[in-house]
Amino acid sequence: MLNKLLTMVENGRVLALASDHGGFEMKEFLRKKLEDSGYTIRDFGTFSEESVDYPDMIHPLAKAVNDGEYTTGIIICGSGNGAQMTANKYPNVRAGLCWNEELTKLTRLHNDANILALPGRFIPFELAWRMVEIFLSTEFEGGRHINRVNKISKTL
Repeated sequence: MLNKLLTMVENGRVLALASDHGGFEMKEFLRKKLEDSGYTIRDFGTFSEESVDYPDMIHPLAKAVNDGEYTTGIIICGSGNGAQMTANKYPNVRAGLCWNEELTKLTRLHNDANILALPGRFIPFELAWRMVEIFLSTEFEGGRHINRVNKISKTL
């Protein structure tokens, strides 16, 4: 079982997923779609539409990505802003807040984002799913972007 999980992690088929109450319905929709597509999901919560503080779910997910437990995460809150701001407190996290397919592709191509932040109250679920598919299938372009990405975590 452990070898199967390690192989799935190496192949990028294990994802971390978290939301607050504003993103709960979208998280559940995406979790089901991802599982149906063969992904194993580590759900960091929340587990209902009851009001919660988004940092309580986002910090553990971002720390797990930061520490290398997961290579990829998807986070959702009402606007996506709070979740993205929280996740980007970690030096090895590059969370991109995306509202459409083009931004999603560019955040992977140019910024090597490892977490996709979604605005759960502002985009249709089917668009969110297409964005997740794009995020998971787009490779970092590298080249001229490597130096820029390397400067993101630089402390002054």
